[in-house]
Amino acid sequence: MEIKEIREIIKSSEYDFLRNNDHLGNNIILLTVGGSHAYGLNKEGSDLDIRGCAVNSKKEILLGKDFNQVKNDATDTLIYSFNKLISFLCGCNPNVMEMLGLRPEHYLFISPIGQELLDNKKLFLSQRAIRSFDGYAVSQLYGLKQKTLCALSEKEFYEHICEVINRMLFKIKDRYGENVFIRVFAEEDGARVQGNIDNLSLADLSGLLEQINSVLKVYKKNQKERKNAINREAASKLSVNLIRLRMMGIDILEKQEIIAFREKEHDLLMDIRLGKYLDSDGKPNSAFFDIVREYEKKFDYAKNNTELPEEPDMDKINDFVMSVNERIIGGNVFD
Repeated sequence: MEIKEIREIIKSSEYDFLRNNDHLGNNIILLTVGGSHAYGLNKEGSDLDIRGCAVNSKKEILLGKDFNQVKNDATDTLIYSFNKLISFLCGCNPNVMEMLGLRPEHYLFISPIGQELLDNKKLFLSQRAIRSFDGYAVSQLYGLKQKTLCALSEKEFYEHICEVINRMLFKIKDRYGENVFIRVFAEEDGARVQGNIDNLSLADLSGLLEQINSVLKVYKKNQKERKNAINREAASKLSVNLIRLRMMGIDILEKQEIIAFREKEHDLLMDIRLGKYLDSDGKPNSAFFDIVREYEKKFDYAKNNTELPEEPDMDKINDFVMSVNERIIGGNVFD
């Protein structure tokens, strides 16, 4: 589907909610394509995903309220509120970070405030991307294994959980001191912990245990829900998204760039998308897992050598948000 065709489609009555919804209309500051079209991985029959952002109204700002998002399932459209989008961007959420790294033609509409947001995208780049992109990729890998193998063994399940927790504990010494070391490992009947928590405060220990417990709860719930096998199409989507997330995360950590459209890696990603790395029974083959390991190594190198700040510059981000909200309250949103 060409961009010209997409621009015509969103003018149709099916997308009237973009113009008529109380939260949208003239409040929209960004409107973009999403999904496979944004990544350059669309094929014949690919769904059209529309993403965007709309500023909060004067009333919402003054009353401290937020509409969060407007979702239209019929058209696969999701429009975030400005405040919600900023929150996601500060956390380096992959699903919203990509909105700031599209090709120019993939922006269907940009208001002056929307352009300001794009111009300030580097404000949101920080080492928070390590946990967010790593977490999403590892979650995709788990879902892929679970769904294609039709339930992992008990040991495989705990091996995955241990990987998630150990990655979550990345740079734990930097946060809690040189004496603190925690690592988990899988055994046949579950998982075990090795480590040292000398001089760790009770509050910090409680926080760590809470993080670990949240991981266990999520994955035990998923273990129950993810027992039905998926078809080749779904398996290829999970496979390509896993590698694409790794590539995008590496760009952010190494180059401080957000690149959603994967032109350089297009051929490899399309081969994965078209199922060339699936066996005849729809399971990822050994060559695919070689690619997974290759990009895990690249990501690990990038996270250990990144020059990104540990945290985003919240003072500058808050100044930007205040500037936008002040203009809305003053009726100068389009100035």
